[in-house]
Amino acid sequence: MPIERSQVERWLREDLGHHDVTNDVPGETAGRLVARQAGVVAGLDAAVDTFDYLGVEVLDRADAGTRIEAGDPLLRVEGATADVLRGERVAANLVGHASGVATETRRAVEAAHEVDEDVRVAGTRKTTPGLRGIEKRAIVAGGGDTHRLDLSHMVMVKDNHVAELGLEAAVERFRERASFATKVECEVTRPEQAPRAAAAGADVVLLDNMCPEETARAVDLLDGAALAEASGGITVETVADYAAAGVDVVSLGRLTHSAPQLDVSFRTSSAGRPSP
Repeated sequence: MPIERSQVERWLREDLGHHDVTNDVPGETAGRLVARQAGVVAGLDAAVDTFDYLGVEVLDRADAGTRIEAGDPLLRVEGATADVLRGERVAANLVGHASGVATETRRAVEAAHEVDEDVRVAGTRKTTPGLRGIEKRAIVAGGGDTHRLDLSHMVMVKDNHVAELGLEAAVERFRERASFATKVECEVTRPEQAPRAAAAGADVVLLDNMCPEETARAVDLLDGAALAEASGGITVETVADYAAAGVDVVSLGRLTHSAPQLDVSFRTSSAGRPSP
């Protein structure tokens, strides 16, 4: 889905400011966005939309989710030199960030699937303001599940709700107010709360900040009465332990808030030539 033009305008305005002398270069040029390290590519839709906005022609691009090696070309463009240069940093930043998310997601998915091929690895709403769509698509490119995209996609009964209303009353309240098509998920912090949440009507029970042993016990107590999701402090290094605990979903906020950026570089056709 194309990025809204207003979003592209904000990205470019932020980078160009009011008087861009740096990129006031005459003529036409071609350019390439190249990976400087191995990973999984994502974010190219946003890069294409950025160059399209500037009137720069995109000649070729890699597919989202593709494994890449250092030196692989990701995107080729051609157009007015000033416009190519004005778009390159925004494009490189977006692709580097999104590809970092996709790469971290792929690592987590592969680790989980070594234990259980059916378990889903999902993101969370811990996204960068203004970049949620790009980050969620990057999770998909890495083989992960987006989880809910926003508050309207699923009702989440969290610890604050339970503290105010009580577990059963909180689930019942939101179940009554939600559409029949909307799932209700209830967060619990102790294994014995899991079957209570399912009995109250939760479709999904989120096992929050439990160790793998506690998570396995909660799954046993649920006994299939609701989907089980493990979340809270889980890393790529520990995701397999939670997959082994028998949950249906493992969600990691770090896929978006802590994934390292993939190193990419943009070069025009003239880059590297000796100065006249």
